[in-house]
Amino acid sequence: MAFAPQHTIRGRLLSSLFWTVAGSSAATIAFFGGGFHIPLPDLIRQTLANCVYSGCCVLLCAFGLPWLMPRVRGKLPFPADWTIIVIALVAFGAVGSLAATAIGTLIGYVPSSRFMREWYPNTLKVSIYFTLAFGLAGAAVGEARSRLASTTVALRTKERDEAEARRLAAEAQLASLEARVDPHFLFNTLNSIAALVREHPADAERVIEQLSALMRSSLDRRASLVPLDDELRMVRSYLEIERIRFGDRLRFDVSSFSSERAPLVPRLSLQTLVENSVKYAVSPSREGASITVNATSRDGRVFVVVEDDGPGLSGVELPEGHGLQLLKSRLAMTFGERASLLVDSRPGRTRVSLDLPFETEPPITQWL
Repeated sequence: MAFAPQHTIRGRLLSSLFWTVAGSSAATIAFFGGGFHIPLPDLIRQTLANCVYSGCCVLLCAFGLPWLMPRVRGKLPFPADWTIIVIALVAFGAVGSLAATAIGTLIGYVPSSRFMREWYPNTLKVSIYFTLAFGLAGAAVGEARSRLASTTVALRTKERDEAEARRLAAEAQLASLEARVDPHFLFNTLNSIAALVREHPADAERVIEQLSALMRSSLDRRASLVPLDDELRMVRSYLEIERIRFGDRLRFDVSSFSSERAPLVPRLSLQTLVENSVKYAVSPSREGASITVNATSRDGRVFVVVEDDGPGLSGVELPEGHGLQLLKSRLAMTFGERASLLVDSRPGRTRVSLDLPFETEPPITQWL
């Protein structure tokens, strides 16, 4: 019997009924040899009498121990706590047997003249013995269940705290990756402005205005995910800035995305892909290169392809800190395995494809 404080009254009553039957059966077996040598009517009467005595003691234990255990366990040193519990069980046995004898007297089972003789010393001794045996067993089981419940709660709390810590660490890492993207774009643009300041001051002024608009747009949207339409507008502005620097060497076509709802993409993700094409396709070639940006959607997915006709990337493996490698890390942190970035590069053609879930609300990322 588990005397846990959280048990409901109904649960305690059902538990008391079980232990009453168990205690009565034990008393019958212990003191009457299982009842095989006595008449059946006497056996029934004796069993019912045992149920009354057991029930009175068990009820006191069922409602007394849950009140007592939290007040002594953990607050008093061993063995003082269990000493008080044993004393309480002795008291429950004494009071329970006294109450059962009183009930027997009221219903005529015990003659009033034999009240004290029926209660003391035999009935009292037996009641205390069984109350101690079953009470201590129940208290031990209740203590074990209580410790198990506390341990379970502690483990769940620890798992929740660890998951929260992993989530915060991942968010901090994602913020760090995003912070590494923003300066990269800014430095490239400032280099373009520096190249124009002396020979083409008017163009430099226009680039500065465009850069100001881009940075203002970026600072106004600090969320990790932004609408695809906004990202495409930023890409067009960026390429317009770079065209001032490269002139006819930079040719580009950015298609519009037609949809009633604008899906969300990682902030500056397309900017990273286009910047990569400018750096590796347009800049090293005298003839320059053409860049196309195309965004489509189907079957709940968004597909963005940035393609150029430059010399291609020198290797398949991207070094740590490369813009595409950083973008891969951002995709993994934001969408997990639901997003991918594929690079298909060879001389004369480099194609970088983004495959993202079509979502108009930020996903609840599981940082586990």
